[in-house]
Amino acid sequence: MQIKSKSIKYDTLGDSISAYLAQPDDSGKHGSIILIHAIFGLNDHIKDVANRLASEGYIVLAPNLFSSNKLSQVLTQENIQETMKFMMSIPPEKQRDADYRANELEKLGDDARKAVMSVNDILFANSSVGLFVQYLSSGIDYVATLKNVNGKIGSMGFCFGGGLSINLACKGKTDATVIFYGENPKPIEQIEGVKGAVMGLYGGEDTRINTHIHELVKELVEDKIPFTVKTYPGARHAFFDDTSALTYNKDAAEDSWQMVRDFFRKHIK
Repeated sequence: MQIKSKSIKYDTLGDSISAYLAQPDDSGKHGSIILIHAIFGLNDHIKDVANRLASEGYIVLAPNLFSSNKLSQVLTQENIQETMKFMMSIPPEKQRDADYRANELEKLGDDARKAVMSVNDILFANSSVGLFVQYLSSGIDYVATLKNVNGKIGSMGFCFGGGLSINLACKGKTDATVIFYGENPKPIEQIEGVKGAVMGLYGGEDTRINTHIHELVKELVEDKIPFTVKTYPGARHAFFDDTSALTYNKDAAEDSWQMVRDFFRKHIK
């Protein structure tokens, strides 16, 4: 299927968000998907995934959640990269040890420490989730103004974006939700607000995330929400990202892509 794409901006909370819009190049009606980037922001990988979804017949909006005037001065590529470099230096078994992280943070230079602290204050604060969900909700409002949407809306996100995908669903905003290795909403009881089907896809080696999958499943079962959860043995966090030689797992990525195609075809196409 031929597609067309462009960069757009949409309004939110007296501010604006930059986004990438990809869609079939035809006059038909289509389901829409909000595609939510990982912590690295709206990069070429996310745009490629948006194009792939558009070629499947969806109108795909991929917002740059870090582009608002409120956040853009802090959530720069440089600051985010510095933060991720620091986070990757923490051994997996110490990632939830606040004292260990604080001690390691003190070892950084002043500029690096300031960058990490400023990014952490925004990205890893539970209070920021509501702001990002509002940005995404405004994206849904924007998509609703397009003449070629069929009224069905899905969301899909990776890591940071995976967590936001299910948080958005908790507001009753989506008909189908895909989580790639994202954290559960807090509190987990928010799941009762989900109105559509949920699919969670996880890497078997991603212990930090996987430790809490059972909590998500329990809530989905109790609230009678249709769901699918699959874990790929041997796959690491970010196994879908084919631009990362460190984490990409071809078998897991290809299988999960087929699952995504089937899932959205069933629920929003």
